Amino acid sequence: MLASIIVAVAWWFFEDSHMIPGLFKVVWKGLPLVLLALYAFQRHLGPDGHALTGLLLIAGVSDMFSELQYASAATLMGFSLLLGIWLYARNRRDHTVGSQKVLALVLVIAVPIISWFLLRGEEGRLLATGFSLLLAIMAAMAWTSRFSRYRVGVGAILFVVSDLLLFATLGPIHHDNPIALKLVWPLYYAGQLLIATGVVSRLRRDAAA
Repeated sequence: MLASIIVAVAWWFFEDSHMIPGLFKVVWKGLPLVLLALYAFQRHLGPDGHALTGLLLIAGVSDMFSELQYASAATLMGFSLLLGIWLYARNRRDHTVGSQKVLALVLVIAVPIISWFLLRGEEGRLLATGFSLLLAIMAAMAWTSRFSRYRVGVGAILFVVSDLLLFATLGPIHHDNPIALKLVWPLYYAGQLLIATGVVSRLRRDAAA
């Protein structure tokens, strides 16, 4: 996990450097999530741990492809999101209060609508909106799962925010806003880190009980 954080922070500082070789840059982009997958795998946490390992590993490979081809990266990330939905469906919260259900519903409705408007006039708008719907369902399921809302739930929402910010840079904000672009990676990685540590923490606690 520490190695993952170090590599992720280093990527944030050097991602715009033109001195990094292409292939090395591709591998570097995915390495933080691959290391998080290894962190989860080493805990031997059964089927749920394997699902977490899988979704992190696929997300890491997706990050690598994002340096090459966005369509392939989005497809791979879609599989990662489906694994996440399956994981959270297996771990439903016994009692979900009304405010939690409302937030989950708002996520599923609002995120694709916001994405649709952010990407107006952009090629691939419909597919990107469909992806954002899948992402919103994952976040809603994470928020209403038995895992910590302050880690896994918040992590999933940070993931959503990072993608909306990315869509905004492709639409109304464009690439002339370096601050927005620089926030995409830390929000995304922080979200994945919170998801990984939150799920692992709960599964280890269950195993020790």
